[in-house]
Amino acid sequence: MTNDTAWATPVDVLPEQACPIAPVVDIVFSRWTTPILWVLNEYGRHRFVELERRITTITPKVLTERLRRLERDGLVVRTYYPEVPPRVEYEISELGRSLAPLFATLAEWSVNLGQVEQARLDYDARKPINSRRT
Repeated sequence: MTNDTAWATPVDVLPEQACPIAPVVDIVFSRWTTPILWVLNEYGRHRFVELERRITTITPKVLTERLRRLERDGLVVRTYYPEVPPRVEYEISELGRSLAPLFATLAEWSVNLGQVEQARLDYDARKPINSRRT
């Protein structure tokens, strides 16, 4: 299969299924999933409160929801310790760890963020004021 045919889209494929990476993006790159996976991959096993401290802008409710979703998707392992008081720890699974090269590549690409910001400024400067949306 050549590179050209790898991206060919059959006519009978639904538009939402045409891009093979779309489901991956939906799973991995939702608003809080990436920071949670990054922390667990970079710093190892964490208790809930430790994750809250590292990701300071996430609410406890959203953190709970995301951790449950990540556990359901097999990207995070939750371990319950029946102690007094009970203890719960979260760690990235092997499946989640398989995303590390992707995260590393994205981290390398982040050197381009300055160019993105400059492109935005250039674009905004060219656009008439009355057509800008806030």
